[in-house]
Amino acid sequence: MAKSLPPNYAELCKLLYDAATLNAVGSLLNWDQETYMPPAGAGNRADQNAMIAEMIHAKRTSARVGELIASCEQDDEVTGDAVRAANVREMRRDFDMATKLPGDLVAELAKVGSQSQEAWKEARAKSDFAMFRPWLEKMMNLTRRKAECYGTPVGGELYDALLDEYEPGMRCAKVDAIFGPLRERLSGLIADVSRSKKKISTKCLTGKVDARVQNEFGHEVLRAIGFDLNAGRLDVTTHPFCSGFGPGDVRLTTRYRDEKFTDALYGTMHEAGHGMYEQGLAKEKFFGQPIADAISLGIHESQSRMWENFVGRSREFWVWALPRAKKAFGKTLAGVDVKTMYAAVNTAQPSFIRVEADESTYNLHIMLRYGLEREMIAGDLKIKDLPGEWNKRFEKSLGLKVPDDRRGCLQDVHWSFGLVGYFATYTLGNLYAAQFWEKINKDIKDLPSRIGKGDFAPLLAWLRKRIHQYGKRYRAGELCELVTGKPLSSDALLRHLEGKVRPIYEV
Repeated sequence: MAKSLPPNYAELCKLLYDAATLNAVGSLLNWDQETYMPPAGAGNRADQNAMIAEMIHAKRTSARVGELIASCEQDDEVTGDAVRAANVREMRRDFDMATKLPGDLVAELAKVGSQSQEAWKEARAKSDFAMFRPWLEKMMNLTRRKAECYGTPVGGELYDALLDEYEPGMRCAKVDAIFGPLRERLSGLIADVSRSKKKISTKCLTGKVDARVQNEFGHEVLRAIGFDLNAGRLDVTTHPFCSGFGPGDVRLTTRYRDEKFTDALYGTMHEAGHGMYEQGLAKEKFFGQPIADAISLGIHESQSRMWENFVGRSREFWVWALPRAKKAFGKTLAGVDVKTMYAAVNTAQPSFIRVEADESTYNLHIMLRYGLEREMIAGDLKIKDLPGEWNKRFEKSLGLKVPDDRRGCLQDVHWSFGLVGYFATYTLGNLYAAQFWEKINKDIKDLPSRIGKGDFAPLLAWLRKRIHQYGKRYRAGELCELVTGKPLSSDALLRHLEGKVRPIYEV
C-alpha cells in the first residue's frame, strides 16, 4: 500500500492541481486562437483570456496556498523526502513571484497580449510595423511594470527579472559571458565560409511538395522518433509552437510552404522535441506540481534543438529518411543522394528568417533579439526606432539588408504577447544540447548507426532517464553539471558546428 502524504502537503498539491487544470483551459484557448479560431472571435477571446488568467492567478496566490507552503517548509515528513522538498522549494519560488503581481496587471497582460497577437498577424501579413507599434508599446510598458513588480536582482538589471522567469537563476552578466566567445567564433566561422570557393547546391530542397504530402511525411517521422500521437497531435499555424496541456495532451504545430519541404520537416522535429519532453514529464502522477514541469526554457529548447539539428541534420538521419522521403515525394528527390542532402541541410549562409536560419547563423539571430529587447525594457531603445535599429544591427551581424518589416522586426510572435526574456533561452538550449550530445555519444557508442537504421529509441530512453524524469528537481545549471560533469559553456556547440561546417566548405 502506498504511503499516505502528509495532510498539509496533500492539500497543497490538490490546490495546485486545480490551478494547473484551469491553466490548461487557458492554454487551450491560446492554442485555439493560433490554429482554428475565426478572426472575428478575437475580441471575445481577449476577454476570455483575461478572465482565465485572473482566476488562475487568484488560485495560485491564495492565502491558503501561502499558509500550506510555510507549513510544509517546517514539516520533516516533507523536507526529509527529496522529491517533496524540491517540490516545495519550487512552489515557494512560484508563489513568491506570483504574489508580487497584482491580479489586474495579470489580467491586463493576458487581454492586451491576446489583442496584440491579432494585430501582429495583420501587421506581419501587410509588412507594416506602424500597425503593430501601438500594441508593442502597450506590451512593453506592461512587461516593464511586471519586471518592476518582481524587482531588480541585487547587482543586476531590470531585464534580469524577466530572464529569471524563463531560466531561473540566470542573469544577463552570465549570458553575456557565454554569448561573447560564441559570437566571436561564429562570426569567424561564417567569415571563413563566405571566403570558401566550395559551392554547396541546395537544389534538392527547392522542388515543390504539396502540403498534404509534407504533413503525411511529418507524421511518419514523428512516429519513428517516438512522439506519441495517441497523446498528441500536429496542426498548422503562422508561427510553430508546442503546448503541453496536461496528462495525455500535447499539441504540436508547424507551417508549410511548397518550395522547401525541410522547413516544415525541421519545424515539426523541433516541436516534437518539445513535445517528447512534455510527454516524458511525470504529469500522470504529479500534474500541477513543479516536479512534473520543465526545469527551464533553456533545457526545454535543448530537447527541440537536439532533435531538429543534432539528429535531423545528421548524415545518419538522412541515410534512414531519404529513401522514405523519395517514396513520399516522388520525382522531386530523384537522383539525390545522402551526401548531397546532408550538405544542403547544413549550409552556413545568412538569411532573414530566424526559424528558417541554418544551424551556424541561428544564434546570431537570437543575440540580436536579446540585445534589442533588453534595451527596450531599460528604456534605451524607443519602440518607434525598433525597425531601423533592427535593420542596422542585422546588416552588421549577418551582412544582409533587411528588405521589409515582415522579414525584419515583425517576423517573431513573442513580443506581441509579452514573452520578453525568452529569446536568450534558444541559444542556451543549443549550448545545453551540444553538451548533452557529447555525453550521449559516450554513453550510446553505436548511436550513429542506430539512427541510420531508424532506431531512435535508445536516444529517447536516455533523455527520459537523464533529463525528462526530473522535472524541476534540479535547476538547469545543476542538471547540466550532473549529466555532463561540466558547467555550461559554448565549447561543445562550437566543436559541433565547426566539426560539421568546415569539412563541408573545405575551410
